[in-house]
Amino acid sequence: MPIVTIQVTREGTMAGAASLTAEEKAVLIKGSSELLRDVLGKPLESTFVVIEEVDTDNWGWGGLPALEFRRRRAAQAG
Repeated sequence: MPIVTIQVTREGTMAGAASLTAEEKAVLIKGSSELLRDVLGKPLESTFVVIEEVDTDNWGWGGLPALEFRRRRAAQAG
């Protein structure tokens, strides 16, 4: 029984959105399940998919919180 965990940032995919839509989540679940079926031969009904939305305050890179890293990168580019 495969378990797939998908982590995405809680930013949504459209301006002003605070999370993924139910439709986007359904597509991720379907696609992940089909991938495991096609690659590993696992039946759709035996695959569990968990989607975790991570607040931007809870992750970072380059030694900085994510939003600060982005601000600095934008300032350097502009």
